[in-house]
Amino acid sequence: MDEATDRYTIGEVARRTGLSARTIRFWSDNGILPPADRSAGGYRLYTADAVSRLHLVKTLRELGLGLDSVRDVLDRQSTLAEVAASHVEALEAQIQLLRLNRAVLRNALSRDDKPEGLALMHELARLPARERQQLIDGFIDTVFAGVDDPDALVIAEFMRELPPRLPADPTSAQVDAWIELAELVSDDAFQHTTRQMVLSGASDNRIEFGLNVRPLIRKHAGPAVEKGIAAGSEAGRAILDRIVPSDLGASESRALLEWLDLVAQPRVERYWELVSLINNRSPEPRSVPAFAWLAAALRAHR
Repeated sequence: MDEATDRYTIGEVARRTGLSARTIRFWSDNGILPPADRSAGGYRLYTADAVSRLHLVKTLRELGLGLDSVRDVLDRQSTLAEVAASHVEALEAQIQLLRLNRAVLRNALSRDDKPEGLALMHELARLPARERQQLIDGFIDTVFAGVDDPDALVIAEFMRELPPRLPADPTSAQVDAWIELAELVSDDAFQHTTRQMVLSGASDNRIEFGLNVRPLIRKHAGPAVEKGIAAGSEAGRAILDRIVPSDLGASESRALLEWLDLVAQPRVERYWELVSLINNRSPEPRSVPAFAWLAAALRAHR
């Protein structure tokens, strides 16, 4: 130290702060710690304030702030609170990304995909909220193009339902659900199947009919599936009569059977299950097996 001027060399500042002379020199070169003076030999000299300034710089750097942000705080261009708020937001985004990456890797452990499969999972999982919604909206717009039936359009809005983002710490099941949903709506065959359902349902009153018969199917055909009752058996006939009146006309029976064949689509039901999982809701009990059972009972007994 130069006692006459209270100036410190880089080595002395390093000893007082526990930082390396190389780090101090680097920060000095970047304007974080400009020297107060230079010795006769051209060496940088610093005041006692440099020690407290370096302690602040060290703390901010350990918290992850970049040199530009540190410089703004030191130069009073930004308050510490402003910089901290900005950094917290950036950290939260980084944490979200790290958690998402972890979930994708956990997901990959249970798959036998080739490397390109992992790349696709990673790409789909990291889609921002707007692009995820655009993917779903594109599917809905294709499926419901030209349809003006009010009931069908209500269903379309339900099918668009996605949360603004995946949860902060998504479970493997939620990441799995989003990836599967993205793959599902991108499949041309699934788009075609769903559109056929929409067009067929909008052509008559079968959507309304479906709303009426669906509860009966769940109440009677569902338990029949669980108990393993054969659709063509006498017990199956009795259950059929509880769901469909025995005096239902031939044309109406054909319409019902067509409707059952139309809605008994496991992949369509899976769509709703995946949306529920992503939205952190419990999926509805599966009804497709019950629909298929009722269709088989109709063919066997009517």
